[in-house]
Amino acid sequence: MSSISIIGTGNMARTIGARAIAGGNTVEVMGRDQSKAADLAKALGGGATTGEWGAVPAGDIVIVALLFDGVVPAVARYGDALAGKLIVDISNPFNPTFDGLAHHEETSIAHEVAKVAPASASVVKAFNTVFRHVLEKGRPDVFIAGDSAQAKAGVGAFVKSLGLRPLDVGDLKMAHWLEGAGLVTVGLARHGVGHWDCALGATEFLG
Repeated sequence: MSSISIIGTGNMARTIGARAIAGGNTVEVMGRDQSKAADLAKALGGGATTGEWGAVPAGDIVIVALLFDGVVPAVARYGDALAGKLIVDISNPFNPTFDGLAHHEETSIAHEVAKVAPASASVVKAFNTVFRHVLEKGRPDVFIAGDSAQAKAGVGAFVKSLGLRPLDVGDLKMAHWLEGAGLVTVGLARHGVGHWDCALGATEFLG
């Protein structure tokens, strides 16, 4: 199983943390508000611990569970504390109307994270196409993108421990398109499917 540190104390941090504990992983919670981090760790149970904001995370996999505009600043703030770590960006940079991305270039939050993270760290995009309540109760596919095959294998093993299926979509450049896929999921929920209990997935047709 994996050793996980979660930066953030919001709903996605809680949901991923709960599934991680249930999957037999060790979990550390790190938040700007130490009391909120401690409360979340206590609520998660299963031996979850609390780390100090900005300190070296205990986990080999560091999941940054923050709103998109806080992800890059947080990684920059941690700096060398993330050396050698596997950093997972789960964010979606949606515009205020949720019908476009907040950035207008062919980049991604994961790309920007890679620019400020230590050279020895690896960055993977994952979980951004899954609504929180679906992740909490369902068995959605989890798309992942990254430049390191070893890092993606590590994230894939973690995803499997949650009882979910990891699907590798390619290099980190694909993170831009995963963020677009997050928009597609919102569009489906609003229109084609008509409700939010849905997720993107892949079906294999074997002839």
